[in-house]
Amino acid sequence: MFAGFEPAAVSAFGEDDVERLMADAGIIRNRAKIEATIGNARIVRDMAGGELDELMWSFAPPASDTRPAAFADVPAVTAESTALSTELRRRGFRFVGPTTMYALMQSAGMVDDHIAGCWRA
Repeated sequence: MFAGFEPAAVSAFGEDDVERLMADAGIIRNRAKIEATIGNARIVRDMAGGELDELMWSFAPPASDTRPAAFADVPAVTAESTALSTELRRRGFRFVGPTTMYALMQSAGMVDDHIAGCWRA
């Protein structure tokens, strides 16, 4: 649907692509989010090679030996995810709030907050 999320391909999407995506029941059909995805891809396309990677990792918190004891101890937002969100918004990215950025940081391995006793921990 989004060309494998390749920024160069998604950045070339136009109104016909937005309409195609709006008609696709397999995705969340929110015009603002679809347009933000295309706009964000354009920003990434215009960044220097590796710039986004370096930017994101510059907000990674220091590793911790302490693990959350329970799911309730895992934060949804941190100072680092808030700072990353602020910087991305400053650069023109949209739909990059602190909670979303924390989830991104988790999925990218920037934070390891598996609870104690988790097999992944």
